[in-house]
Amino acid sequence: MAAKIKKGDTVIVITGRDKGTKGEVLKVIPDENRVVVRGVNVVQRHQKPSQMDAGGLKRFEAPIHVSNVALADPRDGKAVRVGFKTDDKGRKTRFAKRSGESIDV
Repeated sequence: MAAKIKKGDTVIVITGRDKGTKGEVLKVIPDENRVVVRGVNVVQRHQKPSQMDAGGLKRFEAPIHVSNVALADPRDGKAVRVGFKTDDKGRKTRFAKRSGESIDV
């Protein structure tokens, strides 16, 4: 399966409690079809103290399903679907279906 969303992309959350939030993809988990987005789905966990860490309440971004995010259009920043086409050098590139703008630079 081709990767429509990659690490470093700017995405918009389209459903759930963080709907409308924009953020950068920090990590992609293709086996589970999930992504970790900066500032989205922030959860708190109690961390036990260790030699390396003091412990306490830790806040971090939990993964969300890839179907709950959409790529942000490079032109206007709105949610957009992703298409694929080959460029003049024969490389497969991603493009925004709304504007036709290339996503891969």
